[in-house]
Amino acid sequence: MYDVNSKHADDFINHEEILETLAYADENKDNLELIEKLIEKAALRKGLSHREASVLLACSDENMNEKIFRLAEQIKKDFYGNRIVMFAPLYLSNYCINGCTYCPYHAKNKHIPRKKLTQDEIRKEVIALQDMGHKRLALEAGEHPTMNTMDYYLKSIETIYGIKHKNGAIRRVNINIAATTIDNYRLLKEAGIGTYILFQETYHKESYKQLHPTGPKSDYDYHTEAMDRAMEGGIDDVGVGVLFGLDKYRYEFAGLLMHAEHLEAAFGVGPHTISVPRLRNADDIDASSFTNGIDDDTFAKIVACIRIAVPYTGMIISTRESQKVRERVLHLGISQISGGSRTSVGGYCEPEPEDEKTEQFDVNDNRTLDEVVRWLMQMDYIPSFCTACYREGRTGDRFMSLCKSGQIQNCCHPNALMTLEEYLMDYASPETKALGDKLIDREILNVPNLKARAVVTENLRLIRENNRRDFRF
Repeated sequence: MYDVNSKHADDFINHEEILETLAYADENKDNLELIEKLIEKAALRKGLSHREASVLLACSDENMNEKIFRLAEQIKKDFYGNRIVMFAPLYLSNYCINGCTYCPYHAKNKHIPRKKLTQDEIRKEVIALQDMGHKRLALEAGEHPTMNTMDYYLKSIETIYGIKHKNGAIRRVNINIAATTIDNYRLLKEAGIGTYILFQETYHKESYKQLHPTGPKSDYDYHTEAMDRAMEGGIDDVGVGVLFGLDKYRYEFAGLLMHAEHLEAAFGVGPHTISVPRLRNADDIDASSFTNGIDDDTFAKIVACIRIAVPYTGMIISTRESQKVRERVLHLGISQISGGSRTSVGGYCEPEPEDEKTEQFDVNDNRTLDEVVRWLMQMDYIPSFCTACYREGRTGDRFMSLCKSGQIQNCCHPNALMTLEEYLMDYASPETKALGDKLIDREILNVPNLKARAVVTENLRLIRENNRRDFRF
């Protein structure tokens, strides 16, 4: 029996319900009357159920698919405007005792060098990231009971927040680490993290067991129920995702939306973000040996259907994807991207020697942050380094209520402009700065409230003339 309110993984990610959903989608993938009604319902900006969205994902009619893509693009504009939030991953350690068959950090890999950053090395990496212009980091680490402890994470977070270099400061640390206890989630909350991120990898339980043969991550229930414990521990912003390519994408899509529905039902707020990584080569991992890979067209359809189903949830794409793919899905729903990323333990401060590479996956977009920022502005996006919502307490249900009502843009648009101006003043190349100055002068007119526009205009002047920083709405 499917029970969205249950705290047990097998209830809220119910295998039989997913199979019935996929069968229903197959039965109705050519039902144009139903599909038209679902698109009309989605146009109300209230979202769709996992079953309804699965019908749209299965639809093969070109005209209907074009309507789906147009609606996804419009919903993205309605909720997120033309802002794109920037971040970078920081890998702390690749020590891991799990046996994940798709990740080069698995315990049996004796080829990859094992590294763990010291606090001094973290300082150097963070300063390098600050010198690029980053304000928001996502901490990454393997699972190891003695090398990667909660004390180590807490100390690392403290170190990162304490680094002030020139005009640089990391204002928000998100963290992507293994499932843990309610008490540990409380500690992370007290340390001031932003979003707790954990990818399910696959929602198909039997596949999950095969892909995770050993280690604590092999416990499907404990892993899948992690977001419940995180929220019970006081973390009200959580980020979910699957690794597309491990199992059938339509199964994963339904499971992902069911997880979002469960969090909304059980805690009154769904996931803050959804990530959509695809399986990539890395060290001893050959992505072509996995048989469930998806092409770029299917990937774009997935992004569009997620945006329609959960219009208020942020969507993240990393440098796993090429510039071409990232450009396509930015229009369809993505609201956060990484730039200038390194997926190795270290590498921001100094490049890793060829014989000491520790990447978790191959990067397909190797551009610098400045190049990514300029590219976004050339497409009339506003690269945003804003972290104001976290620091102003607009998290969890407070953020979602503002987002669902459309009021969040009154905060996000001004903050995006001010943090972009900081970037342009402190880090941008002359070409990027010239383009950004024109963009800001144009976009300031789109701040809807005249009083807010006046305040932002004055703050921009202070940033430019007096070297003032960290204004926020």
